[in-house]
Amino acid sequence: MTRMPLRPLARILKARETGENPDVIEAEIRAKRHEEMHDKSRQRAEGRLLVLGLAFFCAFITIGARMGTLASSVPEEPRATTVGNPIIGQRADIVDRNGRILATNLATHSLYAHPRDMIDPANAAKGLAAIFPELDEQELLADFTGERKFLWIRRQISPEQMQAVHDIGSPGLLFGPREMRLYPNGSVAAHILGGASYGREGVASAEVIGVAGVERQFDGFLRDPANEGAPLELSLDLTVQAAAEQVLAGGMSIMSAKGAASVLMDVHTGEIISMVSLPDFDPNNRPRMLTSGDQSDSPLFNRAVQGVYELGSTFKIFAVAQAMELGLINANTMIDTQGPLTWGRFRIRDFHDYGPELTSTDVIVESSNVGTARIAMQIGADRQREFLGSLGFLEPTPVEMVEAPTGKPLLPPHWSEISAMTISYGHGLSSSPLHLAAAYAAVANGGTRVEPTLRKVETPVVGPRVMSDAVSQSAVHMLRQVVTRGTASLGEVAGYEVAGKTGTADKPRETGGGYYDDKVIATFASVFPASDPQYVLIVTLDEPSVYTLGETRRTAGWTAVPVAAEMIRRVGPLLGLRPHVDSSQPVSVTLTSN
Repeated sequence: MTRMPLRPLARILKARETGENPDVIEAEIRAKRHEEMHDKSRQRAEGRLLVLGLAFFCAFITIGARMGTLASSVPEEPRATTVGNPIIGQRADIVDRNGRILATNLATHSLYAHPRDMIDPANAAKGLAAIFPELDEQELLADFTGERKFLWIRRQISPEQMQAVHDIGSPGLLFGPREMRLYPNGSVAAHILGGASYGREGVASAEVIGVAGVERQFDGFLRDPANEGAPLELSLDLTVQAAAEQVLAGGMSIMSAKGAASVLMDVHTGEIISMVSLPDFDPNNRPRMLTSGDQSDSPLFNRAVQGVYELGSTFKIFAVAQAMELGLINANTMIDTQGPLTWGRFRIRDFHDYGPELTSTDVIVESSNVGTARIAMQIGADRQREFLGSLGFLEPTPVEMVEAPTGKPLLPPHWSEISAMTISYGHGLSSSPLHLAAAYAAVANGGTRVEPTLRKVETPVVGPRVMSDAVSQSAVHMLRQVVTRGTASLGEVAGYEVAGKTGTADKPRETGGGYYDDKVIATFASVFPASDPQYVLIVTLDEPSVYTLGETRRTAGWTAVPVAAEMIRRVGPLLGLRPHVDSSQPVSVTLTSN
């Protein structure tokens, strides 16, 4: 920019010629220059104020719009974001047939440490050992003062424990969000649910996976986001399950048994309403597997599914039912029971001398081994094997549990005639209580096979027929007489018309072969109500023994039968069964007036 000098020579010379003062020219030019400078300064200030005003206006509009958006939206807690591959922690609930929670999720926290960030490692180790007694203070101190940069303290902690760790005040103790599997009913249905643990883990989340039972069997379903959180519905009834566990635990204690199992099943659908195995455990704190000894002694062992036993005389009804189906006998056919029955070097005897013969019905009522063996001889080994196979005794049960394949029946290596004779009264073939429940359901429901299931059945599927309806009714009638006048007289429950069969089998020795003289498996297989069968109940006691009437008794009639009767008495009303009361007097109405 060209600036005018304060004393231009041309104007100075002209002023001197005319006698004017040159200083006036300089003052004029200086005033004009100052005025121009002032105008430029004012313009710059006005521009800056305009820009600042526009900035404030835009900020006001932005803040107002954000406040309006927040005011019209639903409030929610902020969520932390993580970098990398996210771990899916969501897992669906498990509910019983009435929608009651069996397993669910609980939001909690994990506790981990960054030793490099700790100011006082000794105090942190001491505080953690006081909060978590299972932790060793010296080991923690060694980890905190060593070379480690990261250390898991606890995978999950309670809110109270979290607050206690907060109070330690160490910046190196950190928390991460965590979802844990919770079983609000404790040990109820423990063997069915199985339990869950953590798979992939991170400080911000962890993968919850099933480790046993239905948790593992349906792990994919429970973790599938496509199900939109829909719960897994089981056939169990939580109230019935809890009552059955309570009764069975009491019976196991009274009968001095080392273990017990029970199965309650709908005879038409195969739905398992209750299944108990004792001793049990709390899936919230699942114990470790045994590393030595007999695994069947572990509380993790499911006796109802994995336990295979010789179930004794409960098998006799199958031999009689098959013979009736083949037309070899009827309910009143006389059977030779003269004993002992000799086959080669084997001798089959009865517990009592029942005389030279009994009707086929009384063979069941009196539980005659000799009579049942003679019926099996008429049937033959091949036809017996085929019939028991149609009832499901030749393969593991298809119930929806990962443990089911391990409950494979133990069959004779060669199914000979003597095998058929001993199997007819429950020796020589080992199966689980669940196998027995499914087979008794087929006997009771009119003769069609059912598949045991832990899923709630909406539409029952009729299975293949294994016996006629007439044979089924005759078999149930025989079982009813076992309770009214036979070996299961202690199983009578007023109003519920219990039918069933006892079975007492000597336990085989673990080594050396042969059987124990003082250890038995006592089983009572029952159906109720006999007039219209709805449910089958199997109760099995391992090594029961009760002292009564002056002697020690181990047979099922004195051990398993009373326990089953009490269980039916307890769960019958819970199942919605109205007791049937016989009235010996005619009902009459008498009119009265005030």
